Amino acid sequence: MRAAISTASRAIAWPFWMYLVAIIAAELLTIYLYPLAGVISYSLILTAFVVQSVFIEDAGKRNLVLALGLVPMVRIMSLALPLGQLSIVFRFPIIYAPLLAAAIAVMLVTGLKPAEAGLTLRYWPWQVVGGIISGAAIGLLEYLIVGTSPLINTFSLQSVWLPALILVITTGLVEELIFRGILQKLSERAMGRQGIIFVSLIFAVLHSGFYSWGDVVFVFFVALFFAAAVKRTGSLLGAILAHGTANAVLFLIAPFILN
Repeated sequence: MRAAISTASRAIAWPFWMYLVAIIAAELLTIYLYPLAGVISYSLILTAFVVQSVFIEDAGKRNLVLALGLVPMVRIMSLALPLGQLSIVFRFPIIYAPLLAAAIAVMLVTGLKPAEAGLTLRYWPWQVVGGIISGAAIGLLEYLIVGTSPLINTFSLQSVWLPALILVITTGLVEELIFRGILQKLSERAMGRQGIIFVSLIFAVLHSGFYSWGDVVFVFFVALFFAAAVKRTGSLLGAILAHGTANAVLFLIAPFILN
């Protein structure tokens, strides 16, 4: 009986792994060929997700396919908007505001309630402490792997606090809502235990822009850590703070103190 269930689960999940292959191909085109090729590829993938979701009868699979449309949107928004004259830090709110709106729209369409997506404050004292500490460690480790140029010109409390807050709200809140909130919940419903690995791989692949496959592997395990924390607590708070803190350390602090 268990073998039959396992075989059925793999049969249901295999189309989603093909979607992962398409996302990897689009990301490789973006990074190693030309960004415009990536925008076109991701636009085609987004269109395919939306169109296909109309024809899928199974609610679980339909909801996941629709939610997967958020993935190409992340890359399209970061590549296609004409933001060249803005400071890099202040591009984030413009990029992530539409993504947040899209994520909320997906939650409404799929019937995913805020608490189901991890928008709760359960165990918040532990999550705040654990999120900040683990995020700082993750940011330092990732800097040692890839190295980064700072997003600010000078290192001081005055120059760091606002960009750090922006990174927590954008990359922390919005990306965690998309990946560990919406996609993780819907992928588990549609794919079973494979769902967390599936979403973690997508998240890792989207970090190929550092041109470091070591970093992609590192981010995959970080994604699994975030996924486990969210599944254990039922809340995104710790993952949001860890993700935002990690990026603040990676882009604002480590380039000054470790260079």
